[in-house]
This record gives sequence, structure tokens and C-alpha cells, in this order.
Amino acid sequence: MKRIFFIWKLPVGVLVILFLVGCRGNNQLSDAYGNFEATEVIVSAEENGSLLSFNINEGDVITKGQVLGQIDTTMLVLKREQLVASYGALEVSEHQVEKSVAVQQAKLDLVQKELTRVSAMLEDGAVTKQSFDQAEGEFIIAKRQLSQIQAQKEYVRARKKVMLAQINSLNEQIRRCKIVSPIKGSVLQKYSQEGEMTAAGRPLFKVGDLENMILRAYVSGSQLDDVVIGSTVEVLIDKGNDDYHRLEGTVTWVSESAEFTPKIIQTKQERVDLVYAIKIMVLNDGKLKIGMPGEVVFK
Repeated sequence: MKRIFFIWKLPVGVLVILFLVGCRGNNQLSDAYGNFEATEVIVSAEENGSLLSFNINEGDVITKGQVLGQIDTTMLVLKREQLVASYGALEVSEHQVEKSVAVQQAKLDLVQKELTRVSAMLEDGAVTKQSFDQAEGEFIIAKRQLSQIQAQKEYVRARKKVMLAQINSLNEQIRRCKIVSPIKGSVLQKYSQEGEMTAAGRPLFKVGDLENMILRAYVSGSQLDDVVIGSTVEVLIDKGNDDYHRLEGTVTWVSESAEFTPKIIQTKQERVDLVYAIKIMVLNDGKLKIGMPGEVVFK
């Protein structure tokens, strides 16, 4: 009986070992699991108006700073021309006031010389006090007139500054009517069409950086010692049923706080487990797509 039992026990033990090895090969190959995402930016209109041009399509590859469309600027340009004309008129006024200041300054100098002469004559008794008072009064009036003209000059200069600020504001509004991509990437979604009316804050399109993909994965607290920002890791993506594409990634972020295991990767046993989110930057060779699952092996 013992010999028969030994014969049956041996195959069962071998099967258990093979099963454990198989489980390790399938489930313990990777240290973390997650999904790929991209840096996405929703570009919105910055001004109101009609879309005169907006020739992009979903899937187009665009560069940072590339002009993709134009919002109508007719009213803004007309208003700017009006302000520019008014600014020119103020410059003419400023030149005229400057000439008036020069004339009044010359007049003040003459009156001041006359006051000095009359004052000296008064001391010698050559003129009366009335003549001195008249000369002094003319000097005071000329001085006040000069101050008034100088105040007009400062007022014109202040108006020029205000108008120049308004012109610069309109220039900025006109600049914002150009639809520009803030990053290099691919057009993921397009929300508006050429000829439509748009408004400030209305989304126009979504662009994503698909060259540098981010794998958001999750690790347990016991694995945190293996996660170092800036370190390289091996990233696996499915290749058929039993193989993987192997890429290199760099850890760029580790969550400061724990969270419950995300539903997309949790099992019944893991529902109460706490994990830490990490981000891994991976250079996309064309195989990576948004939402694709990925695995991580710490080196």
C-alpha cells in the first residue's frame, strides 16, 4: 500500500511544482501594471468671431507654435486704425503745445528781465512803487501761463500713454485670433469647423503628445523601494498571445499618497489593497496607443 501511494504522490508533486512555476511565469513576470496615456491639451478660442480658416483633421501631426486657423479680426483692425489715427492727432497736439511752451518761456524770460530792471530802478528811486508792482504782476501772470501750458503738455502725454496701451491691447487681441498649437503632437479631436462662430473659451480641438507616452501604473507599498524617480525600467506591451514588445521607460513621478487599487486592475482579493500610482515616460516607436495596457519590470 505504501509503495502504491508513493507512485501516485510523485506525479502530483511534479504537477504542483509545474503549476507554481507556470503561475510565476505568467503572473510574476511584471512588477506593476497600468495603461498608457498621453499629455493632452484642449485648445480653446481666445476671442469671439467667425472661423475664417481652420484646416486641420483628426490624426494630423502638428508642431508647437504652428498656426492652424484664423478668427475674423475685421472689427478689431478697424478699431485699431481709429486709435492709431487718434494717437497721431495727439502727437500733433503735443508738438503744438511744445511750441507754445517755448514761446511762453521766452516771454517769461523777458518779463523777468524787466522785473529785475524795474526792481533796481526802484532801489535808486528812478521809478515808482506802482511801476514795480505792475512789472511784478506781469511776471506772475506769465509764470502761471507757462505752468498751465506745461500742464496741457503733460495731459496730452498722459492721453498718448492711455491710447498706446489701448492700441497694444488691440494688437494682443488680434494676435490671439490666430489659432496656434501649444505643443507638438497629434490632433485627437476637432470640435469646430471653418465658418462657424466661436467665442472666447470655446474648445476648438484637442492635441496629444504621442511621441512621449506615459504609462500610469500602480505598485504596492512594499515595492516603493524599487521605484526611484529618474531610474529606468523595462516596459512590456503585448505581442501576440505569449510574447511581449520590450521598451525602456523612465520613472518621472511617484504619488505621495496611497489609494485603493483601481477597478481596471483589481481582483476580488485586491479590493482592500492600497497602492501608489507612478508615471513612466516611454518613447513611442509607433506601437503605443492611448489606453493600451502595459506592464513594468523594475531593473
